[in-house]
Amino acid sequence: MLRSISLLAVLLGGAFVCSCSSTGSGSVRVMSKGEAGGTAGMFASVAPGGAFYPAEPSKGLEAAAAGLARDRHGMPRYAMAERSRLVRTTAFSCKENEVGACGNLNAAGTELRYTSGIRSAAADWSRYPLGTKFKIKGLPYTYMVDDYGSGLVGGDTIDIYNPSLELMNAWGTRKVEITVIQWGSFERSVALLSKRRQYPHCNQMFTSIMRTGGAQVVSR
Repeated sequence: MLRSISLLAVLLGGAFVCSCSSTGSGSVRVMSKGEAGGTAGMFASVAPGGAFYPAEPSKGLEAAAAGLARDRHGMPRYAMAERSRLVRTTAFSCKENEVGACGNLNAAGTELRYTSGIRSAAADWSRYPLGTKFKIKGLPYTYMVDDYGSGLVGGDTIDIYNPSLELMNAWGTRKVEITVIQWGSFERSVALLSKRRQYPHCNQMFTSIMRTGGAQVVSR
């Protein structure tokens, strides 16, 4: 029923506010490589050769971040010009059946993606605007921000979409190195968020973008 209502809201141009990533970290449990080893066959179909696990962030990047301001999770906050970043990531899946979730739809009203090329991610759109694409060191995929979550707003954590609870739990919470390869659109972000300002997290992202002039600061 929730999915049907959400689809109708999208078609009618209504306030599509739900996101599969409603809590950011939520109840995600960190699973060690040792624990995940018991399901190696499952991961082999996702990333042969153990590539499922991101590479360790470079020591140089960690050293360069030492003097930066921090978000509420103690992670560095970067200027938009900085494309190589040390980022806290969590994981989400629509199999969580969270209240208000919209099946396999993202906050933009399209399907969440999990392919060999493009995979969906959620973030605070005032930090990573809709359509932002990035790579995670050690993984072959391109991730695209097409979702948001109330628990992500105000921080720099990125939530990585996984289609199953097993994959979600295996990802857990990870500190990774990302490289932004294409910034998304603050204009598109504002256009969607402006219709959802009755929801506190949407209004917070909208206000933050407008306050910082985000639509003008990114060079694509």
